[in-house]
Amino acid sequence: MAETLFFNALREAIDEEMARDPSVLVLGEDVGHYGGSYKVTKDLYKKYGDLRLLDTPIAENSFTGMAVGAAMTGLRPIVEGMNMGFLLLAFNQISNNAGMLRYTSGGNFKIPMVIRGPGGVGRQLGAEHSQRLEAYFQAVPGIKIVACSTPYNAKGLLKSAIRDDNPVLFFEHVLLYNLKENLPEKEYLLPLDKAEVVRKGKDVTILTYSRMRHHVMQAVKTLEKEGFD
Repeated sequence: MAETLFFNALREAIDEEMARDPSVLVLGEDVGHYGGSYKVTKDLYKKYGDLRLLDTPIAENSFTGMAVGAAMTGLRPIVEGMNMGFLLLAFNQISNNAGMLRYTSGGNFKIPMVIRGPGGVGRQLGAEHSQRLEAYFQAVPGIKIVACSTPYNAKGLLKSAIRDDNPVLFFEHVLLYNLKENLPEKEYLLPLDKAEVVRKGKDVTILTYSRMRHHVMQAVKTLEKEGFD
């Protein structure tokens, strides 16, 4: 087991998948030489080159559309949204292209792509950098939505998302990036279609995701003192 920060767990997932599969690439603003706004792709360009860590212009609609085209031709692009709030600029490409093309093409095309990045309320971030867009995208057919909450599930879920043949929106919370956890040295994958049971109890069922998991576990301690399991 090795203690790993949340953002490094994501980096490990991307690194391992890029090493395993040459069709995996990353594109987005500052993902290459700068290493990503939260260092999730730090120094990976040195290992894989500038075309597999592709720095793009500030044009979310353009590079998201380019990623959809790349996925149609057999590549497995990972789009980093520098902030997930910016994905509103690419809503058409995500919904009408990524989400629907496998179905509107009669199954002739697969769209194996991941769109990942930080969102949620942060420190010293403005309104446009603090949004959660899950509710916007939940009504879009053809897209899988994943939200990670710990370094362990962040790595395992991202690896599974990269290998999935459908478009996956992968939501990270900006205030979780410095969370630490011991991760297995061996490779592991986590299922995208199964919720994680954090704690079993008999009185109350609580469903939540992302950063709220940690708030809920604090609330559970209070409920336990009041006699609720």
